[in-house]
Amino acid sequence: MIDDILRAAAHVADEAEIFCARTESIAAELKQDRIAIGSKLKGSGIIIRIIKDGKIGVSCTDNPGTWKTCLDAACASARFADPVPWKGLPFPEMIDQKPLAFDSRISPDPVLVTDLIRRLKAGSETYDAYITSGSASVAISEHTLANSNGLCYSTKGTQVHISLEMIAGQSTGYESDTSWNLDSIDPEKIGEESAFFAAKGQGGEEIETGRYDVVLSPLAVSQLLDAAVIPALSGRNVHTGRSVFAGRIGETVAGENISLIDDPMDSRGVANCAWDGEGMPVRTIPFIEHGVLQSFAYDLRTAYRYDQKPTASAVRTGQSGAPAIGNHNLILKGPESDILDEKAVFVHDLIGAHTANPMSGDFSVELSSPFFASEGALQEPIRTGMISGNIFDILHKIQGVSKETRTLGSTIVPSVRLSDITIIGRG
Repeated sequence: MIDDILRAAAHVADEAEIFCARTESIAAELKQDRIAIGSKLKGSGIIIRIIKDGKIGVSCTDNPGTWKTCLDAACASARFADPVPWKGLPFPEMIDQKPLAFDSRISPDPVLVTDLIRRLKAGSETYDAYITSGSASVAISEHTLANSNGLCYSTKGTQVHISLEMIAGQSTGYESDTSWNLDSIDPEKIGEESAFFAAKGQGGEEIETGRYDVVLSPLAVSQLLDAAVIPALSGRNVHTGRSVFAGRIGETVAGENISLIDDPMDSRGVANCAWDGEGMPVRTIPFIEHGVLQSFAYDLRTAYRYDQKPTASAVRTGQSGAPAIGNHNLILKGPESDILDEKAVFVHDLIGAHTANPMSGDFSVELSSPFFASEGALQEPIRTGMISGNIFDILHKIQGVSKETRTLGSTIVPSVRLSDITIIGRG
Protein backbone atom coordinates (compact mmCIF):
# COMPACT_ATOMS: atom_id res chain seq x y z
CA MET A 1 0.00 0.00 0.00
CA ILE A 2 2.81 2.40 0.85
CA ASP A 3 4.42 1.83 -2.55
CA ASP A 4 1.08 2.40 -4.26
CA ILE A 5 0.57 5.70 -2.41
CA LEU A 6 4.08 6.92 -3.20
CA ARG A 7 3.69 6.06 -6.90
CA ALA A 8 0.36 7.87 -7.07
CA ALA A 9 1.72 10.86 -5.16
CA ALA A 10 4.66 11.19 -7.57
CA HIS A 11 2.19 12.33 -10.26
CA VAL A 12 0.62 15.09 -8.16
CA ALA A 13 3.28 16.27 -5.70
CA ASP A 14 6.97 17.08 -5.46
CA GLU A 15 7.35 14.96 -2.32
CA ALA A 16 5.16 12.72 -0.21
CA GLU A 17 5.27 11.16 3.23
CA ILE A 18 3.16 8.32 4.64
CA PHE A 19 2.79 7.49 8.32
CA CYS A 20 0.99 4.21 9.10
CA ALA A 21 -0.09 3.14 12.57
CA ARG A 22 -1.68 -0.01 13.92
CA THR A 23 -2.76 -0.41 17.53
CA GLU A 24 -4.40 -3.12 19.61
CA SER A 25 -5.40 -2.50 23.21
CA ILE A 26 -7.44 -3.86 26.07
CA ALA A 27 -8.65 -1.97 29.13
CA ALA A 28 -10.69 -2.39 32.28
CA GLU A 29 -12.30 0.34 34.38
CA LEU A 30 -13.23 0.12 38.03
CA LYS A 31 -16.39 1.52 39.55
CA GLN A 32 -15.76 1.37 43.25
CA ASP A 33 -13.92 -1.94 43.72
CA ARG A 34 -15.44 -3.88 40.81
CA ILE A 35 -14.64 -3.98 37.12
CA ALA A 36 -17.55 -2.15 35.48
CA ILE A 37 -16.33 -1.74 31.92
CA GLY A 38 -14.02 -3.81 29.78
CA SER A 39 -13.03 -2.88 26.25
CA LYS A 40 -10.85 -4.25 23.50
CA LEU A 41 -9.92 -2.12 20.52
CA LYS A 42 -8.06 -2.74 17.30
CA GLY A 43 -7.45 -0.09 14.70
CA SER A 44 -5.22 1.28 12.00
CA GLY A 45 -4.78 4.52 10.14
CA ILE A 46 -2.62 6.45 7.73
CA ILE A 47 -1.53 10.07 7.51
CA ILE A 48 -0.45 11.39 4.12
CA ARG A 49 1.55 14.59 3.78
CA ILE A 50 2.46 16.04 0.39
CA ILE A 51 4.55 19.02 -0.66
CA LYS A 52 3.83 20.83 -3.92
CA ASP A 53 5.62 24.08 -4.84
CA GLY A 54 6.49 24.65 -1.19
CA LYS A 55 2.88 24.19 -0.06
CA ILE A 56 2.17 21.45 2.48
CA GLY A 57 -1.04 19.43 2.62
CA VAL A 58 -2.02 16.78 5.15
CA SER A 59 -4.90 14.34 5.40
CA CYS A 60 -5.62 11.23 7.45
CA THR A 61 -7.98 8.27 7.47
CA ASP A 62 -8.72 5.35 9.76
CA ASN A 63 -9.59 3.23 6.72
CA PRO A 64 -6.41 2.48 4.77
CA GLY A 65 -8.56 1.19 1.90
CA THR A 66 -9.57 4.79 1.16
CA TRP A 67 -6.02 6.04 0.69
CA LYS A 68 -6.79 7.47 -2.76
CA THR A 69 -9.43 9.78 -1.27
CA CYS A 70 -6.99 10.64 1.52
CA LEU A 71 -4.30 11.56 -1.01
CA ASP A 72 -6.77 13.75 -2.91
CA ALA A 73 -7.67 15.52 0.33
CA ALA A 74 -3.98 16.15 1.12
CA CYS A 75 -3.50 17.66 -2.33
CA ALA A 76 -6.58 19.84 -1.87
CA SER A 77 -5.36 21.15 1.48
CA ALA A 78 -1.97 21.99 -0.05
CA ARG A 79 -3.63 24.20 -2.65
CA PHE A 80 -4.97 26.45 0.12
CA ALA A 81 -1.74 26.51 2.16
CA ASP A 82 0.81 29.30 2.26
CA PRO A 83 4.13 28.33 0.66
CA VAL A 84 7.24 27.93 2.82
CA PRO A 85 10.91 27.80 1.75
CA TRP A 86 10.85 24.00 1.72
CA LYS A 87 14.23 22.20 1.56
CA GLY A 88 13.07 18.61 1.31
CA LEU A 89 12.05 15.58 3.32
CA PRO A 90 14.90 13.56 4.85
CA PHE A 91 16.73 10.78 3.03
CA PRO A 92 17.30 7.39 4.67
CA GLU A 93 20.26 6.98 6.99
CA MET A 94 21.85 4.00 8.72
CA ILE A 95 19.59 3.87 11.76
CA ASP A 96 19.24 0.90 14.08
CA GLN A 97 15.53 0.10 13.90
CA LYS A 98 15.52 -2.07 17.01
CA PRO A 99 12.46 -1.06 19.11
CA LEU A 100 13.43 1.05 22.10
CA ALA A 101 10.08 0.94 23.92
CA PHE A 102 8.88 -2.63 23.47
CA ASP A 103 8.32 -5.39 26.01
CA SER A 104 7.52 -8.77 24.45
CA ARG A 105 5.67 -9.81 27.62
CA ILE A 106 2.97 -7.20 26.99
CA SER A 107 0.00 -8.16 24.85
CA PRO A 108 -3.71 -7.26 24.81
CA ASP A 109 -4.48 -10.12 27.19
CA PRO A 110 -7.41 -9.95 29.65
CA VAL A 111 -5.39 -11.97 32.16
CA LEU A 112 -2.68 -9.29 32.25
CA VAL A 113 -5.18 -6.47 32.74
CA THR A 114 -7.11 -8.24 35.50
CA ASP A 115 -3.85 -9.02 37.28
CA LEU A 116 -2.90 -5.33 37.20
CA ILE A 117 -6.31 -4.49 38.71
CA ARG A 118 -5.84 -7.15 41.39
CA ARG A 119 -2.47 -5.72 42.36
CA LEU A 120 -3.83 -2.15 42.44
CA LYS A 121 -6.56 -3.24 44.85
CA ALA A 122 -4.08 -5.16 46.99
CA GLY A 123 -1.91 -2.06 47.40
CA SER A 124 -4.92 0.09 48.22
CA GLU A 125 -5.67 -2.01 51.31
CA THR A 126 -2.65 -0.54 53.10
CA TYR A 127 -4.71 2.39 54.40
CA ASP A 128 -8.35 2.79 55.40
CA ALA A 129 -9.94 4.28 52.28
CA TYR A 130 -12.38 3.27 49.58
CA ILE A 131 -11.92 2.93 45.83
CA THR A 132 -14.09 5.25 43.75
CA SER A 133 -12.62 4.52 40.31
CA GLY A 134 -9.57 3.13 38.60
CA SER A 135 -8.30 1.64 35.38
CA ALA A 136 -5.70 -0.59 33.80
CA SER A 137 -4.87 -0.88 30.12
CA VAL A 138 -2.25 -2.42 27.90
CA ALA A 139 -1.53 -1.66 24.26
CA ILE A 140 0.78 -2.78 21.49
CA SER A 141 1.41 -0.64 18.42
CA GLU A 142 3.36 -0.63 15.18
CA HIS A 143 4.38 2.49 13.27
CA THR A 144 5.86 2.81 9.79
CA LEU A 145 7.15 6.03 8.24
CA ALA A 146 8.04 6.22 4.54
CA ASN A 147 8.65 9.02 2.05
CA SER A 148 9.38 9.60 -1.61
CA ASN A 149 13.13 9.90 -0.96
CA GLY A 150 13.38 6.19 -0.19
CA LEU A 151 13.12 6.45 3.57
CA CYS A 152 11.20 3.62 5.24
CA TYR A 153 11.46 3.02 8.99
CA SER A 154 9.32 0.76 11.16
CA THR A 155 9.11 0.20 14.88
CA LYS A 156 6.77 -1.28 17.43
CA GLY A 157 6.01 -0.35 21.00
CA THR A 158 4.09 -1.37 24.09
CA GLN A 159 2.41 0.60 26.84
CA VAL A 160 0.87 -0.13 30.22
CA HIS A 161 -1.24 2.41 32.11
CA ILE A 162 -2.77 2.14 35.59
CA SER A 163 -4.65 4.60 37.78
CA LEU A 164 -6.62 4.60 41.02
CA GLU A 165 -8.77 7.16 42.81
CA MET A 166 -9.83 6.68 46.44
CA ILE A 167 -11.79 8.49 49.12
CA ALA A 168 -11.82 8.64 52.92
CA GLY A 169 -14.37 11.00 54.40
CA GLN A 170 -14.05 14.19 52.35
CA SER A 171 -10.44 13.47 51.40
CA THR A 172 -9.49 11.99 48.02
CA GLY A 173 -6.31 10.46 46.69
CA TYR A 174 -5.24 9.79 43.12
CA GLU A 175 -2.20 8.17 41.53
CA SER A 176 -1.31 6.75 38.13
CA ASP A 177 1.62 5.38 36.20
CA THR A 178 2.54 4.62 32.58
CA SER A 179 5.43 2.61 31.14
CA TRP A 180 6.40 0.54 28.12
CA ASN A 181 8.07 -1.98 30.45
CA LEU A 182 6.28 -4.29 32.90
CA ASP A 183 9.24 -4.14 35.27
CA SER A 184 8.75 -0.38 35.66
CA ILE A 185 5.08 -0.59 36.63
CA ASP A 186 4.30 -1.08 40.33
CA PRO A 187 0.51 -1.41 40.83
CA GLU A 188 0.88 -2.12 44.56
CA LYS A 189 2.74 1.16 45.05
CA ILE A 190 0.19 3.14 43.02
CA GLY A 191 -2.62 1.60 45.06
CA GLU A 192 -0.85 2.30 48.34
CA GLU A 193 -0.07 5.93 47.49
CA SER A 194 -3.61 6.62 46.32
CA ALA A 195 -4.93 5.20 49.61
CA PHE A 196 -2.34 7.20 51.61
CA PHE A 197 -3.40 10.57 50.20
CA ALA A 198 -7.07 9.75 50.79
CA ALA A 199 -6.67 8.36 54.32
CA LYS A 200 -3.98 10.69 55.63
CA GLY A 201 -5.38 13.79 53.95
CA GLN A 202 -8.38 13.91 56.27
CA GLY A 203 -8.77 16.83 58.62
CA GLY A 204 -5.71 18.95 58.39
CA GLU A 205 -5.10 22.52 59.41
CA GLU A 206 -5.38 25.74 57.49
CA ILE A 207 -2.12 27.28 56.38
CA GLU A 208 -1.34 30.94 56.95
CA THR A 209 -0.59 33.12 53.97
CA GLY A 210 3.14 33.56 53.63
CA ARG A 211 6.31 32.51 51.87
CA TYR A 212 7.49 28.94 52.32
CA ASP A 213 9.94 26.36 51.16
CA VAL A 214 7.90 24.08 48.93
CA VAL A 215 8.48 20.56 47.61
CA LEU A 216 6.66 19.84 44.36
CA SER A 217 5.97 16.25 43.40
CA PRO A 218 7.02 15.08 39.92
CA LEU A 219 3.38 15.45 38.84
CA ALA A 220 3.27 19.11 39.90
CA VAL A 221 6.66 19.80 38.28
CA SER A 222 5.51 18.23 35.02
CA GLN A 223 2.32 20.32 35.07
CA LEU A 224 4.31 23.56 35.33
CA LEU A 225 6.75 22.54 32.60
CA ASP A 226 3.85 21.66 30.29
CA ALA A 227 2.08 24.94 31.01
CA ALA A 228 4.86 27.37 30.12
CA VAL A 229 8.44 26.09 29.83
CA ILE A 230 7.92 23.54 27.05
CA PRO A 231 5.92 25.98 24.87
CA ALA A 232 8.64 28.60 25.40
CA LEU A 233 11.24 26.20 23.93
CA SER A 234 9.28 25.77 20.68
CA GLY A 235 11.06 27.37 17.75
CA ARG A 236 7.73 28.38 16.26
CA ASN A 237 6.76 30.29 19.41
CA VAL A 238 10.20 31.86 19.61
CA HIS A 239 10.07 33.25 16.08
CA THR A 240 6.47 34.44 16.32
CA GLY A 241 7.08 36.41 19.51
CA ARG A 242 5.22 34.05 21.83
CA SER A 243 8.16 32.91 23.97
CA VAL A 244 9.82 34.60 26.91
CA PHE A 245 13.05 32.91 25.76
CA ALA A 246 13.14 34.68 22.37
CA GLY A 247 16.54 36.26 21.69
CA ARG A 248 18.05 34.86 24.88
CA ILE A 249 20.32 32.06 23.65
CA GLY A 250 23.43 32.11 25.84
CA GLU A 251 21.68 33.85 28.73
CA THR A 252 21.11 32.45 32.21
CA VAL A 253 17.45 31.44 32.54
CA ALA A 254 17.65 29.01 35.50
CA GLY A 255 19.77 28.20 38.52
CA GLU A 256 23.37 27.37 37.71
CA ASN A 257 22.90 23.70 38.60
CA ILE A 258 19.67 23.23 36.61
CA SER A 259 19.49 21.58 33.21
CA LEU A 260 16.63 20.66 30.86
CA ILE A 261 17.73 18.02 28.37
CA ASP A 262 15.75 16.09 25.77
CA ASP A 263 17.14 12.56 25.52
CA PRO A 264 15.03 10.54 23.05
CA MET A 265 16.73 7.26 23.97
CA ASP A 266 16.49 7.36 27.75
CA SER A 267 15.09 3.96 28.70
CA ARG A 268 12.70 5.57 31.20
CA GLY A 269 10.77 7.27 28.38
CA VAL A 270 7.48 5.86 27.13
CA ALA A 271 7.86 6.44 23.37
CA ASN A 272 11.57 6.15 22.66
CA CYS A 273 12.59 5.89 19.03
CA ALA A 274 15.72 6.41 16.95
CA TRP A 275 13.97 8.86 14.62
CA ASP A 276 11.43 11.62 15.06
CA GLY A 277 7.99 12.02 13.54
CA GLU A 278 9.47 13.07 10.19
CA GLY A 279 12.24 10.48 9.97
CA MET A 280 15.11 12.67 11.20
CA PRO A 281 17.69 10.80 13.34
CA VAL A 282 17.21 11.94 16.94
CA ARG A 283 19.90 13.24 19.26
CA THR A 284 20.22 14.59 22.75
CA ILE A 285 19.34 18.28 22.90
CA PRO A 286 20.49 20.42 25.84
CA PHE A 287 17.81 23.12 25.91
CA ILE A 288 19.07 24.54 29.20
CA GLU A 289 22.48 23.46 30.45
CA HIS A 290 23.74 24.53 33.88
CA GLY A 291 21.23 27.35 33.83
CA VAL A 292 22.15 28.69 30.38
CA LEU A 293 19.71 28.61 27.45
CA GLN A 294 21.34 26.64 24.64
CA SER A 295 18.76 25.60 22.04
CA PHE A 296 15.18 25.59 20.79
CA ALA A 297 13.11 22.80 19.27
CA TYR A 298 12.43 22.69 15.53
CA ASP A 299 10.59 20.46 13.12
CA LEU A 300 11.42 20.63 9.41
CA ARG A 301 8.78 23.18 8.46
CA THR A 302 9.71 25.65 11.19
CA ALA A 303 13.44 25.21 10.68
CA TYR A 304 13.11 25.84 6.94
CA ARG A 305 10.87 28.85 7.45
CA TYR A 306 13.27 30.58 9.83
CA ASP A 307 16.55 29.31 8.33
CA GLN A 308 17.42 27.20 11.37
CA LYS A 309 18.86 23.73 11.72
CA PRO A 310 16.22 21.02 12.36
CA THR A 311 16.56 19.40 15.78
CA ALA A 312 14.53 16.21 15.07
CA SER A 313 11.85 17.48 17.47
CA ALA A 314 8.82 16.48 15.40
CA VAL A 315 6.26 14.34 17.20
CA ARG A 316 2.97 12.83 16.08
CA THR A 317 0.17 14.20 18.24
CA GLY A 318 -3.34 15.51 17.92
CA GLN A 319 -6.33 14.16 16.06
CA SER A 320 -4.73 14.40 12.61
CA GLY A 321 -1.42 12.86 13.64
CA ALA A 322 0.45 15.42 11.56
CA PRO A 323 4.01 16.16 12.72
CA ALA A 324 4.40 19.08 15.10
CA ILE A 325 7.11 20.48 17.36
CA GLY A 326 7.43 18.62 20.64
CA ASN A 327 9.93 16.81 22.79
CA HIS A 328 10.70 13.15 23.38
CA ASN A 329 12.02 12.74 26.94
CA LEU A 330 12.49 16.14 28.56
CA ILE A 331 14.63 15.50 31.65
CA LEU A 332 14.99 17.96 34.51
CA LYS A 333 18.34 17.68 36.27
CA GLY A 334 19.57 19.43 39.38
CA PRO A 335 21.55 18.93 42.59
CA GLU A 336 20.28 15.76 44.27
CA SER A 337 19.53 15.89 47.99
CA ASP A 338 17.15 14.63 50.66
CA ILE A 339 14.64 17.34 49.88
CA LEU A 340 12.14 16.39 52.61
CA ASP A 341 14.61 16.49 55.51
CA GLU A 342 13.97 20.15 56.36
CA LYS A 343 10.45 21.49 56.94
CA ALA A 344 8.54 22.39 53.80
CA VAL A 345 5.08 22.34 52.26
CA PHE A 346 4.68 19.27 50.04
CA VAL A 347 2.38 19.64 47.03
CA HIS A 348 1.21 16.48 45.29
CA ASP A 349 -0.94 18.04 42.56
CA LEU A 350 -1.88 21.45 41.17
CA ILE A 351 -5.49 22.13 40.23
CA GLY A 352 -5.65 24.48 37.26
CA ALA A 353 -1.99 24.49 36.22
CA HIS A 354 -3.15 24.71 32.59
CA THR A 355 -4.48 28.20 33.34
CA ALA A 356 -0.95 29.57 33.79
CA ASN A 357 -0.03 32.31 31.34
CA PRO A 358 2.28 30.59 28.82
CA MET A 359 3.84 33.90 27.79
CA SER A 360 4.61 35.45 31.16
CA GLY A 361 4.64 32.27 33.25
CA ASP A 362 2.43 33.80 35.94
CA PHE A 363 0.19 31.32 37.75
CA SER A 364 -2.13 31.04 40.74
CA VAL A 365 -3.53 27.55 41.34
CA GLU A 366 -5.13 25.45 44.04
CA LEU A 367 -3.14 22.89 46.00
CA SER A 368 -4.23 19.25 45.93
CA SER A 369 -3.16 16.81 48.66
CA PRO A 370 -0.77 19.25 50.39
CA PHE A 371 1.13 18.24 53.54
CA PHE A 372 3.66 19.70 55.89
CA ALA A 373 6.82 17.65 55.46
CA SER A 374 9.97 17.20 57.54
CA GLU A 375 12.45 14.55 58.65
CA GLY A 376 12.14 12.77 55.31
CA ALA A 377 8.38 12.16 55.43
CA LEU A 378 4.98 13.77 54.98
CA GLN A 379 3.57 14.84 58.35
CA GLU A 380 0.35 16.81 58.93
CA PRO A 381 -2.14 17.38 56.09
CA ILE A 382 -3.02 20.91 55.05
CA ARG A 383 -6.71 21.62 54.59
CA THR A 384 -6.47 23.86 51.53
CA GLY A 385 -4.49 26.67 49.96
CA MET A 386 -3.38 28.41 46.79
CA ILE A 387 0.11 28.74 45.36
CA SER A 388 1.11 31.63 43.15
CA GLY A 389 4.23 32.83 41.42
CA ASN A 390 6.00 32.71 38.09
CA ILE A 391 7.04 29.47 36.44
CA PHE A 392 10.18 30.95 34.90
CA ASP A 393 11.24 32.44 38.25
CA ILE A 394 10.82 28.98 39.80
CA LEU A 395 13.68 27.74 37.59
CA HIS A 396 15.95 30.02 39.67
CA LYS A 397 14.51 28.87 43.02
CA ILE A 398 15.25 25.16 42.83
CA GLN A 399 17.36 24.23 45.85
CA GLY A 400 17.53 20.50 45.16
CA VAL A 401 15.88 17.55 43.48
CA SER A 402 15.07 14.02 44.55
CA LYS A 403 17.11 11.04 43.42
CA GLU A 404 13.95 9.29 42.24
CA THR A 405 12.20 10.39 39.06
CA ARG A 406 8.87 9.71 37.38
CA THR A 407 8.01 9.53 33.72
CA LEU A 408 4.94 11.62 32.98
CA GLY A 409 4.04 11.96 29.33
CA SER A 410 7.10 13.30 27.52
CA THR A 411 8.86 14.41 30.72
CA ILE A 412 11.14 12.59 33.15
CA VAL A 413 11.18 14.63 36.34
CA PRO A 414 12.14 14.42 40.03
CA SER A 415 10.49 16.09 42.96
CA VAL A 416 11.99 19.55 43.48
CA ARG A 417 12.52 21.73 46.53
CA LEU A 418 11.86 25.44 46.00
CA SER A 419 12.61 28.43 48.19
CA ASP A 420 10.57 31.56 48.90
CA ILE A 421 7.25 30.52 47.31
CA THR A 422 4.01 32.36 48.07
CA ILE A 423 1.18 30.25 49.50
CA ILE A 424 -2.20 31.85 50.12
CA GLY A 425 -4.17 30.36 53.00
CA ARG A 426 -7.83 30.64 53.86
CA GLY A 427 -7.46 30.82 57.58
